[in-house]
Formats: sequence, C-alpha cells, structure tokens
Amino acid sequence: MRDVIDGSLPDIAVRFSKFLADIWPHTALVIFTRECTGRPRKVSGDPSIVERVTITELDALRTQLAVDEVFDDHAVIAGSKRKVWALLDATGTLLLVVPKTRQRIRDVDLVGAAFGVVAVSIRLQVAQASPAYLAESRAASSERARTIVELTDLHAATLESILATLRSKDLDDHRSRITASETASTALVALRSAGESDRLLTEEAVTTAFARLQGELRPLLQHRPLVVDYVDPPADGRALPGEVAHAARAVVRSAVLAFAAQATLERIRIAWDCDGSNLLVEVRDDGAGGLDTDALVRQLSGRVHTLGGRIAVESVEGWGSRVAVAIPLDPPAVRPDEQQLGDLNPRELEVLGHLATGKRNKAIADSLGISESTVKFHVAGVLKKLGVGSRGEAGAIALEAGIRADSLR
Repeated sequence: MRDVIDGSLPDIAVRFSKFLADIWPHTALVIFTRECTGRPRKVSGDPSIVERVTITELDALRTQLAVDEVFDDHAVIAGSKRKVWALLDATGTLLLVVPKTRQRIRDVDLVGAAFGVVAVSIRLQVAQASPAYLAESRAASSERARTIVELTDLHAATLESILATLRSKDLDDHRSRITASETASTALVALRSAGESDRLLTEEAVTTAFARLQGELRPLLQHRPLVVDYVDPPADGRALPGEVAHAARAVVRSAVLAFAAQATLERIRIAWDCDGSNLLVEVRDDGAGGLDTDALVRQLSGRVHTLGGRIAVESVEGWGSRVAVAIPLDPPAVRPDEQQLGDLNPRELEVLGHLATGKRNKAIADSLGISESTVKFHVAGVLKKLGVGSRGEAGAIALEAGIRADSLR
C-alpha cells in the first residue's frame, strides 16, 4: 500500500490495479472522485473500457450506492452493459472494477480497507494542493473545457440543422417528422446538459468553498484561545474552478497556522472576495508583527504562482501581520507552444522547472533525490512531449509559462 499511495496522483489507479491483480484479476479499474476537479477519473486497464467510460455512467452508479455498499451486478459502463463490481468509500470516492471472470470477489474486507487508504490518500493530496497537483489539474481542466466547448458547438450546430430540416413544411410524413424532431430535441438537451454537468463537477460555489474552509480550520484552532472573524464572499460571486478553491484553502490554512504560532495573538480575520476576474484572499491578525515574511512568502508562493496569482505579505512591529492573495479565476490564454505542458506529469514538471534555471542532470538529480539516469529519462520525455530538440528550448518554454524550480516546491 505504501507503493500505491507514494507516487503521482494521476497514476494512482495504475498502482492500485497492480496491487489488486493477484487478489482479484480484472480487465479494467476506475477510481472516480469529485475531489479531483482536473481528472476525476483515475483509470487503468483495457483502453476500450477506461477511455470510453463517462462521468455520467460513474455518477449514476455512485448515486445508487450507500457508503461501504458493494455492487456486484451488471451496469452500463463504456456504453455497454457489463458485469462490474463497485464500492463507495466514506469519502464519496467510487471504485469500479471489471472482473476477468464471473466468480465473486474474494477478500471483500481487504479490498475495501485498501481502497479506503487510497481514497483518504487522494483527499489528503488534493487538500494539500501542491503546486505540481495544481498545475496538472489546471491543465486538465483547461483541456477538457476546450474539448467540451468544441464538441458542444459542433453537435449543437448539427442538431439544429437537423431540426430545421425536419420542421420544414416541404416534408409530407407528419408522424416521422414529429418523432425525429423530438429525438433530436432530446439529444440537443442532453448534450447541453453534459456541459452543465461537467461545470458542476469541476467548480465550487464561492460560498461553499468558503464554508469548507471554515470547517477545515475549526479542528486546527479549537484548542487555541483565538477569535476568528470570517468575512464571507458575495453570494453572487463567480464560481471557483476546483484548483483555485483547493489552493485558496491551502494558502489560508498555512497562513493561519503561521499566525497562530505567535506568542501573543488574540484575533485573526479571514476575508474572501471576488472582483469578477480574481479570487481575493486576505488573512490579517492583531499580533506583535514579528513574522518572518520571507519564509512565509516562500511557503505560500508556490501554489499562488502556479495559478498565475499574486501574493503580498507584510508584518509591521506593533501592528500585526497581513497576507493578501489574488488568484485568477480563468487560466491564461494558452499559446501554441505551451499546449503540451498539460501532458507533463508532476515529476516531468519538476525537471522542467530545473531546466529553466539551466541546471545539468547531476545537479537536478541531487535536488530531487533521484538518480542521474532517471533524470535523463525524464528530460527525454519532456523534450518529446514539448516537441523541442534541446534543453534550452524546453527551459525557454518553462520560463514563459512561469514554471520554475522554486515555484514547484
């Protein structure tokens, strides 16, 4: 299990599939979690299944199950009815397995317990909102949003054309025209609903995100004699992309813990606001103002800069300390030479950040605690995915995209 949870989040299904292979042979495995807004499906196995399984299918199965309930029956997955086994964890994460044989699962308790560890690990990694996770999530969200818009526009135009044709008075078959018209109308509504469903999955209402923050801070501060003032964001503020919500909560948690470590402190004020384009976060205290602002900036800036945001930290002796952060709600326009960045895994992003500083393989290996041969392997992968022929070209793309070694810590 240590090997399963110790690695990049996008590949956790692959590692868990290997863990289960001897216990329970299967052809495909899917982990579906609403925690990960960028890639809610973690998959492993038969491409004809895992590449075609939809969020709608997974969500339909998920809503049927109670926590810890085992589903051992047929369900529509990847467009076909097939024998599946599914389990819903207490975190709300769904495990779906397509078995190789018809035999019932052995060691249900073992599989359930192991999946519980995986589900909690996913939740903790998302809550931590590391810069590498945020970069991968934003890239995935942007790519999926572009794809949905393109498909919706294309299919909507096609269906509207069909409707216009079928509604033509030149057609004689009245009954077939009505039936076809209703079918096309239903398909059009379903297609547009798919885009809305994806939006609901990948975004949080700003008030909901702020309420979650309060719930996360409560156990951290319950034994400290502090008064915490929460200034709610506007109820009509823009919804937050999932990666922005996770990053904002992680930044506030870190800032609050840094403030609360001061010897003399009575009150902390936490405020969120929206200006239409950015989420504005402010954390202020009434302490003595002796914080190490440079250290706090280093601790917080990785997450903020990964999402293209701005951060300011000030601490004035006798007047207290303040952290102010602005995080854009929309990702920057992607230039053609940056589109491939979304294909890089977290380790490749780390290597790319070091290439931006001109480091050689040995220095990168020392910084990341890996072998020099492993660095060579990752550098080759980075060059291939970015479509460039030299380390310098890759480093230039990294600098233009704001990817640096220090921002990915």
